[in-house]
Amino acid sequence: MATIELLHIAGCPNSELTLDRLQRAVDNAMPSNAQITYTLVDSAETAARVLFAGSPTILVDGVDLFPTDGRTTDLACRIYLTPNGLAGAPTQQQIEAALAAHG
Repeated sequence: MATIELLHIAGCPNSELTLDRLQRAVDNAMPSNAQITYTLVDSAETAARVLFAGSPTILVDGVDLFPTDGRTTDLACRIYLTPNGLAGAPTQQQIEAALAAHG
């Protein structure tokens, strides 16, 4: 069973949207027993302990589902490149494709 974690900061305008898309993608692409942990990153120290690349960050088995060189300890928002341009959350289709590629 995969360990899936959504890292977010307080007040992130894209956390809930990403969580919703992630849940639907997991339901479509993974075994029904996959659980998602929703983790608040509330300090630079917390961000330094986890693989945080801005809010929201999706980790599967401790690996960023959308890897970048952008790891940060700043409590900041993250930008994703989507088929429609830059956005604060990946599309559900992007998440499903990344989950499938992750194996």
